[in-house]
Amino acid sequence: MSLYYLIREPKIIQEKNPLLLLLHGYGSNEEDLFSFASELPEEYYVVSAQAPYPLMYGSYAWYAINFEADDTKFSDVNQAKQSRDLIANFIDELIAKYPINKEKVSLIGFSQGAILSYAIALSYPEKISKIVAMSGYLNPEMATKNFQQNNFSNLKIFASHGTVDQVIPIDWARKTSPTLEKLGIKFVYKEYPVGHGVSPQNFYDFRNWLGENR
Repeated sequence: MSLYYLIREPKIIQEKNPLLLLLHGYGSNEEDLFSFASELPEEYYVVSAQAPYPLMYGSYAWYAINFEADDTKFSDVNQAKQSRDLIANFIDELIAKYPINKEKVSLIGFSQGAILSYAIALSYPEKISKIVAMSGYLNPEMATKNFQQNNFSNLKIFASHGTVDQVIPIDWARKTSPTLEKLGIKFVYKEYPVGHGVSPQNFYDFRNWLGENR
């Protein structure tokens, strides 16, 4: 397998089960989002992947970040594209290894993982049915060329952000909704009075959304 990962097998076994792939933020690791795996719907395979670029001990990144820059220079776009395709390939590997329903692959990303979730879903909507993008934003430069011509009719998005986020400003997140509307993508966008993190209400809202959009 091309990425190290943790897995929670489904508690409700189907012929082919849906997949939730968790993508952590910059400087974190695969154990971070996996901490709420036990609270996620029981019919899913829950897989939490470790990003490929090591930082300090126990922390990893999907791509380099320049924290002093604005939203156009914030990310190393070439590294992000490499990670985008690495994750797309990793999804194929998971489908080959486990009895996963390839029509029901969802991404749950936080921060850098959310930014990448958008890039993967816009680039390869045939691979992704839903994304939950928390504390991130859409950077069109990370998507494949001419992604606007893709078919997004089966894609659904739950996006959320903290109104006092000190890492990724709320304004960056608010620019995402008009782009999604223009592409005709079905989405829900919510804000919470928190910083750069996932509030309990945010977690319950996206978990309910997953339940409503099986």
